[in-house]
Amino acid sequence: MTSAASLLSEIFGFDGFRPGQEEIVQAVTQGENVLAIMPTGGGKSLCFQLPALLRPGVTVVISPLIALMRDQVRALQEAGVTAGALTSGNTEEETQAVFDALERGALKLLYMAPERLAAGSALGLLRRINVGMIAVDEAHCVSQWGHDFRPDYLRIGELRRALDVPLAAFTATADAETRAEITQKLFDGAAPRSFLHGFDRPNIHLAFAAKDGPRKQILDFAAARPGQSGIVYCGTRAKTEGIARALQEAGQKALHYHGGMEAEDRRRAEQRFQQEDGLIVVATVAFGMGVDKPDIRWVAHADLPKSIEAYYQEIGRAGRDGAPAETLTLFGADDIRLRRAQIDEGLAPPERRAADHARLNALLGLAEALHCRRKSLLGYFGETQITCGRCDLCDTPADVFDGTLAVRKALSAILRTDERFGAGHLIDILRGTQTPKVMQRAHDKLPTFGVGKEYSRSQWQAVFRQMMGHDLVRPDPERHGALRMTDAALPILRDQATIDLRRDSIQAASARHPAVKSMVNDEDAPLLSALKAKRRALAEAAKVPAYIIFTDRTLIEMAEKRPQSLDEMAHIGGVGAKKLNSFGDAFLSVIIGEAEAMHPSRRKLAGKEAGDIYDQLLAAQSALARGAHGTDKPLSCSASVLAKVAQLRSPDAPTLERLLGEKRSERFGPAFLDVLRRAG
Repeated sequence: MTSAASLLSEIFGFDGFRPGQEEIVQAVTQGENVLAIMPTGGGKSLCFQLPALLRPGVTVVISPLIALMRDQVRALQEAGVTAGALTSGNTEEETQAVFDALERGALKLLYMAPERLAAGSALGLLRRINVGMIAVDEAHCVSQWGHDFRPDYLRIGELRRALDVPLAAFTATADAETRAEITQKLFDGAAPRSFLHGFDRPNIHLAFAAKDGPRKQILDFAAARPGQSGIVYCGTRAKTEGIARALQEAGQKALHYHGGMEAEDRRRAEQRFQQEDGLIVVATVAFGMGVDKPDIRWVAHADLPKSIEAYYQEIGRAGRDGAPAETLTLFGADDIRLRRAQIDEGLAPPERRAADHARLNALLGLAEALHCRRKSLLGYFGETQITCGRCDLCDTPADVFDGTLAVRKALSAILRTDERFGAGHLIDILRGTQTPKVMQRAHDKLPTFGVGKEYSRSQWQAVFRQMMGHDLVRPDPERHGALRMTDAALPILRDQATIDLRRDSIQAASARHPAVKSMVNDEDAPLLSALKAKRRALAEAAKVPAYIIFTDRTLIEMAEKRPQSLDEMAHIGGVGAKKLNSFGDAFLSVIIGEAEAMHPSRRKLAGKEAGDIYDQLLAAQSALARGAHGTDKPLSCSASVLAKVAQLRSPDAPTLERLLGEKRSERFGPAFLDVLRRAG
């Protein structure tokens, strides 16, 4: 039988395996179910391509990107391996050639997009062609709450059961939670043979910088690396076009790429990037998963990525040839606010949103790291034995100071306000700012009121940001971003531990230009996100655009005024009687935690003068329910009758008697008339 080592040399042209490859190849070849976590550029593809040549039958490879599949198929064919792909990007001739090869039993590897598994004919085809193994590339796409979730990946477990063949899953990005989800979804919870190889890419230099004219920062970074291929990741489609245009005007070869482009334009951009040297692609994260260009020399982020996993995967597209590569990640307060809002506006359950906030905190910890960034990054993935010398903080150590007192003041403010408020309100307390909200809650009487005047508002924001980066506090998704302390904060609060902070981050905070004005202030932003999430859920259920439920303007007013009852809700602009009846309870429950119990007759009067009169009539009735002396038989009026009384234009005793009847009129009439006359 041909050995793996001889095929490695004859077909792939390598003299030996990379670290960790050989044992994975052996396990896959022997037909074990395998989950392999390997760093980007670590040679994952070889770990299923080589066993495919050693095992009987066809190996089906599920891969998420057409461009990646086409590249791998082309490379295999040039190496003399019979491989093909069934994708929507095929010509008729290409598809026919694949079917012909399958009929002859000549094909060894068949690449398919996960979406193709949804077609009823796919399973029938795979049953006929003697599938010997399934390989899943980018297996983290099965994670339902991950940053690259692909719904059709959920069909792979079903396919494995139907074909009853071994499955090998590969990814570069999977923390413990994602690994557990892969095991559950792809292997029905039965633990596969797992290989967790080091996440370190020592050839990649890591660097972060606070935003200070971000477009110029990106242009300067690219200008210092002339003729090198690079990727600039941006948070919006519009920004990709703007920065690409600026790079072109500066004499760089650059193009933009995002999901809003025509499919043909995207294909052309991918092809140019693969074929041309020194080309810069400015893209959203729609570009790059599976990009196999080995000589990408740098990756820059014009905006903060979604999570530490997303960051790791995106920088991993640089330096796949093992030669030195560089990264730069820019971040600012607006980025963090946007990422928090994206989490809070999602439809994930609270525990998932809490986990996503923790992942974002981990990325903030990397951005605000005190010492070696590589240790911070790899420590998140559980690695502790790390040698660096390839990051900006190893090049130039950060300016740090003992921030224990400032952190203790902040934690005390959180504790004394019952962990019910966000950073904005807490900073007002620390700085002694007498806002209406502070005064209304008597927070100016707290011992922590005014104890933090040594820092400006923006400097305190930098302190809170670093506290999140150290995972001392986390936003509570159920309390609209109110900060909760973690267990890690307790030793500092109790004077049992100290903590260093970055002085440069705090000093720079006062020098930066004010951020672009957001729709609401920091304190109300999490509630606005929660209201938007509720609107989105209602809109999706009703299959209508979100603005049909309520406009942004209406939700902003709700977030700022925080109505506590349906009566108050009725006074919010854009909340008419019908929408109050249809959606009032749902949005009120987001604001105050529960919907107000209210009889339908009273609900119709919400926000009207008659509603207030109804409440007074109800109070008068309650006082007289057992008569003036409290000894009579209980008596009451129905809610609909009370509503009619509340709306009387010209109240008098005979009119009341007609509405109430003789017995109720005798008991309640004078009191009701008194209420009505006072209201009139």
